[in-house]
Amino acid sequence: MDTPVMTNAAREALIKRYGAKATPSIGAWNETIALLLAHRSIRAYRPDPLPAGTLEALAAAAQSAATSSNMQMWSMIAVTDSATKAKIATASQNQKHIEQCPLFLVFVADCSRNRRLGDAAGTELASLDYLESFLVASIDAALAAQNAVIAAESLGLSTVYIGALRNQPLVIADLLGLPKGAIGVFGLCVGYADAKAVNEVKPRLPQEAVLFHGRYGVTDETGLIADYDQDMGAFSKRHEMSDDTWSGRVLNRLSNPANLNGRDRLSTILHEMGFKLK
Repeated sequence: MDTPVMTNAAREALIKRYGAKATPSIGAWNETIALLLAHRSIRAYRPDPLPAGTLEALAAAAQSAATSSNMQMWSMIAVTDSATKAKIATASQNQKHIEQCPLFLVFVADCSRNRRLGDAAGTELASLDYLESFLVASIDAALAAQNAVIAAESLGLSTVYIGALRNQPLVIADLLGLPKGAIGVFGLCVGYADAKAVNEVKPRLPQEAVLFHGRYGVTDETGLIADYDQDMGAFSKRHEMSDDTWSGRVLNRLSNPANLNGRDRLSTILHEMGFKLK
């Protein structure tokens, strides 16, 4: 098979994402792919308000994502009130960018709407009590959110996901008035990046470590990860991050449930919030 002919722009973007040694060869290239490869998380925002209609545009993009069997088991809450954002930040490990951004979106795995639909029709929706329905709601929310991120970045806005909403989901539910069967699975900061938020594209694992053909299998996973650790180590030093390598971060995060910052209790909390998870 011939090696794809890459544009200079594609080559430069791929080097930023994978490093010079692990750059894959691709032939397809356009502005959308360039936007996707340029993604980076931003954790400092200007207070500038967003143009009128921006929220509705992001919502339209989010609702255009795929949804399993058109169940649409997700919701999105837009938070702009400073006091509420401050309380959310406190419940999310004091991440100040939640307070800084002009728009904070909470993506909700929402089984409650369909439950209310069943109640109104006098029909018991027994399947909502199963783990599958919670997975569908969470996946729907994630797909919708990623559409919103791509739309936001196409408008010159920056974003960062906030998984720490799951540290104290009951607090978040109380702040936002969530009914039983609904949980904020993550948040999203949206706004204009502060000039001090200098950030480069973070390297990812080589494609050979995650892209398989026909069957799962890595010929040299140890070597691939070792090379990636070197790239991430250099990235961490440039950005004064505490974790030197990707392997170190994984081992530290997953070796002790206490490092989940309260999310080790998530199964119990989900039951309390109305998800039976049979």
